[in-house]
Amino acid sequence: MVDWTLHIETNPEKLFGKPVIMNTRVPVDLILEKLAAGDSIEDLLDAYPKISKEDITACLLFAADAIKNEIVFSKAS
Repeated sequence: MVDWTLHIETNPEKLFGKPVIMNTRVPVDLILEKLAAGDSIEDLLDAYPKISKEDITACLLFAADAIKNEIVFSKAS
C-alpha cells in the first residue's frame, strides 16, 4: 500500500498550505475533483506529467485518512 505521507505535503509557501503532491503545485483537492468528475488515472497522468499513479493513490488515501474519524449526523426526515 502507498504511504501517502511520502507523496503529499503541506507548506505555507505553496498554495497557502493546501495539501499538494510533493514537489509540485498540484493540489490534492484538484485530483479528487477530477476523479469524481470521471477523469481516468491515465487522463490525469497525461494532464500532469510530473505526477505518478502512486501520487494519485496517495491523494485518495489522504482524503480517506482526513475523514476517517469524522462523525456524520444524518438529517431527520
